[in-house]
Order: sequence, then structure tokens, then C-alpha cells
Amino acid sequence: MKTMSGMRAGAVWLACIASLVNAAEPTPPWRVGRALDLPNWIEISGEQRTRYETLDGQFRAGRDGGDQALTFRTSLMTQFKAESGRIVTEVLDARQYLSDDGSPIDATMVNALDILQAHARWDAGDLIPGGTNTVRIGRETLDLGNRRLIARNAYRNTINAFTGVDWLWQADGGAWVRAFYFLPVRRLPEDVDSLLDNEVVADTQSFDQQFFGVYGDVGKLPLNLHLEGYYLRLQEEATGNLRRRHLHTPGLRLYRAAAPGAWDLEVESTLQFGSSQLRAGTGQAQLDHLAHHQHFGLGYTFDATWKPRLGVRYDYASGDSNPNDLDNGRFDTLFGARRFEFGPTGIYGAIARANLNSPEYSVSVRPRSNLDVSLSHRFVWLAESRDAWTAANVRDVTGASGTEVGQQLELRIRWDVLPGNFRVDTGLAHLFAGGFMERAPNSTREGDVNFVWLEFTFQF
Repeated sequence: MKTMSGMRAGAVWLACIASLVNAAEPTPPWRVGRALDLPNWIEISGEQRTRYETLDGQFRAGRDGGDQALTFRTSLMTQFKAESGRIVTEVLDARQYLSDDGSPIDATMVNALDILQAHARWDAGDLIPGGTNTVRIGRETLDLGNRRLIARNAYRNTINAFTGVDWLWQADGGAWVRAFYFLPVRRLPEDVDSLLDNEVVADTQSFDQQFFGVYGDVGKLPLNLHLEGYYLRLQEEATGNLRRRHLHTPGLRLYRAAAPGAWDLEVESTLQFGSSQLRAGTGQAQLDHLAHHQHFGLGYTFDATWKPRLGVRYDYASGDSNPNDLDNGRFDTLFGARRFEFGPTGIYGAIARANLNSPEYSVSVRPRSNLDVSLSHRFVWLAESRDAWTAANVRDVTGASGTEVGQQLELRIRWDVLPGNFRVDTGLAHLFAGGFMERAPNSTREGDVNFVWLEFTFQF
């Protein structure tokens, strides 16, 4: 597939960076609702994002050459507010252009013109004493914890949504508990030809896929620490592109937020058990599922000009040690996001939270209040040599290719040109090929991979 020349893409990227030198000072955000002088009980807001991505080199099995994509994501939210609650609707239109049948296109990139949210929120006051209560019924999006298992996707072009009921209790001291019962929304269409044509098909949900659980935070502890705990249950039947997954996922997360002149910390441990299939639509036998994910992060932010922060992180997500038995040891990230931890996704997305053994170190600075720059270096190994590098669908069932996938170097620049209204997000990621990429039987063996993106976001 043809891509924009490296010289042209690089020139656009460098021009964007150079413009930061004489950046204007921030101004207050503009909102369409205020401009229309709407009554207080109506609130309208929206967002339009345009991103160009170019990939030089290929790491996904069964594909070759570079790739490119031009994606558009537009949303419009309306809220009708009353004293004891509100009705929320949000329409999303997520499309792509410049892709072809050799691109890794799926429903994470395209969801043309559909209802992302449509729910009623009831502010139930002290329905359960000791705090405030909020109930939502209908279709919604949400982030929980650090978004590793449930997320409203930020970088990805489409967004997870759920239909059901959600209850949130918030105590006066900062503790909170959230319980929910959802039918995950299935984004349609799913076939490549329809996605390439940006066909409009109504999303759906069914009882073949049920997701419920409870998530809570005990509130602020000594040393500004927070402790979260959760139990999540996914019950999914093998219909269409779904695979049978009956998974229990309990976990704990301890963290301390970053602040100037202080250490920040995050430790999360997740267990997963039940039964599952590794692949959909294959008639594969049901496997006993036992997996886990561990995360550790530590950083320090200097109380100095540019607020430099140094950080280290380590992630381990178990893999399947034996492809020939009736056990599945590969961790399933459910409805989580990965960009904030593992680099850009889109037509890149080289790292996933499955069969992963991966440390990282990073540095970030804020030269201005509306500008941040970060550089990260991540090492990528497989947790199990006989399981897949899932992001690429590359596997050596003998284990002879080893576990060294490679190393990822990422530079990212985010500039809030007009904070609350206009942001520029750009950067590059370079994947250095390791031994596994060079030796695995179905690897492309094309060597190193480069990815560049340039993104403009307007909020109104």
C-alpha cells in the first residue's frame, strides 16, 4: 500500500513542532452552547478530531509494506438537565480514509454515525446514607481505575459503550463504590468491505454478552495513597465474531498521584479465572482459564521549571504456556485501553496487554503550561515463548524463536494551542526488531518499523 513519502510526512511533523516556539498564550475555551445562549437546562458540546497516520514497515502476520490512514472522529453531546438528574445523548461518527484491504481495519477504527450514549441519570441524593448516590440507566461510556480493564477510549478512533444500569455511591470522605450490569455494545458492521466504505449500520447488544461487577476506592490513605478493589464478570457466548468467555477478574490497585517535588506510585495486581476460547469462529474446545496481570510504576516530578518527571514502569501479562493442552493462560484485558501505557494504536498498536513481559523508562517535561513533551523507551518480550505476539498474530508454537520481540522508542508532543478548544498531538514511534520478529515462522521479517502521526482536535 502506498504511503506519504517519509520526507513529506517528516516535513509536516517538523513544521508543527517549529510552530510551538512562538505559541500564543492560552485563552478561555469557547462553547457552542454559550454562543447560542441556550437556557440553563440544555447543554450542548462536541468534538472533532482529524488524524493522519503513516506506517513504514510491517510487523503483522500476512501483511507487507507500509500503510496509512486518515481518520475522523466527530461527536455531539446534548444534556437535558433537571434538579434531580439529566438525560444524556451523544452521537459519534468515526470514519477512515486512505485504507485498503491490506490495512488492519476493524471496528476499532470505524463506527460511522451511531448513538454512543443515550441514558437517564438520577441524582438520588442520600438514597443510601453516608454519601451521594447516582443511578444511570441506558447506554453509556465510562472509565474505571487506570482504564486497563474498562475505558472510554481516547486515542482509538471508536469508543466502547455499554447498555444497562450503573450505580455510583460517593462518600463524603472520598471513598466511592460503583456497581453495574451491562450488555456491551457491539459495533457494526464488522466485515472489511463495509468498514472500508464507512457503511452506516446500527450498533447492537444482546444477552449473548453480559458484563457486570463492582469497583471501589477506600478513599485517601496516609501518604496520599489510594487503594482500589474490583471484581468483574464477563459472560460471553460464541456467536458471530464473539468467542466464548466466562471470566472472573478480581484485582487491587494502590496508587499515589504525581505532584511536583514528590514521588508517585502505582501497583496493580489482577487475577483472572474461568473458561475461554483463544479464537472466535474456530469450533475450538472450551479451555480452563487461569491468567494474571501485574503492573508496577514509580516516578518523581521535580519542583522546577518545565516540571521534569522521570519514571519507570513494568508490565507482566501472562501468556498460554502450552498450545496443545486444555488450559488457557493468556490474560484478557476485557474492555480496557492500552495507548496510555504501550504507545499509539491505530494502524500501529504493536504492544498489547497479553503474553507480555515489558519494562519501560520515560522522561517528560512541560516547557509551558499548555505544552508537554515525553520520551519513552520500552523493552518487549513475550511472557511465554510458545504463545502469540498477539498484536501481530505472530507465533512459534515450538518456542524456538525465543521471546525477544524488540524495543519501542516513542516521542510524543501535545500542545493545547487554545486550551479547551484546539489541541495538536503529534509524535513518532520506532520499533526495533528483536530475535522473535526475525525468526518466528509467520513473521513478516521486514525489520524495524516506523510510525508517525499528526492529530488535530477541536472541542466546541
